[in-house]
Amino acid sequence: MEHLSRFESATLLHRYTDGIKCRVSVTTFTGAAQQWFNQLPVGVIGSFQEFHSLFLHQFASSRRVRKTELSLFAIRQGEDEPLKTWFNAAALEVPAATQEVKANAFSQGLLDGDFFKSLAKKPISKFDALLARAAKYINIEEAQAAKKNSRGEKRKEVREELRPKPPR
Repeated sequence: MEHLSRFESATLLHRYTDGIKCRVSVTTFTGAAQQWFNQLPVGVIGSFQEFHSLFLHQFASSRRVRKTELSLFAIRQGEDEPLKTWFNAAALEVPAATQEVKANAFSQGLLDGDFFKSLAKKPISKFDALLARAAKYINIEEAQAAKKNSRGEKRKEVREELRPKPPR
């Protein structure tokens, strides 16, 4: 669906006729769209609008369903998912949601960690403020992960040094 929208936007600039739009759009198809088009009977499409409708009807199940504000409350942070990854992905789910709804939904979806406890102690009603506080906890998580990786590397180096060397 996104492909067809982009194609239509591009053709508006050039003011193509319906016939040209139909012929040119087909050259952009691959995979299932190409197979679908190839099996259409000759002469079944009379206009680009008709082509557009047939295409949308055929691929309606491929259309991404827009999430509502209510669906934000179903988004949960994964067990080993870092705050940063989760926030970035979840924030894009429903861009039109209000600040308050986003703040409440994200608070509910958090794992029971330090950030969640911080929000329980001092709730935030604006999403932007929640993101600002989250940034501090994200920095902590990243610093802890870097420290853990550093320790792991040092242990590996020590083990390498302590390992008996093969005779020469």
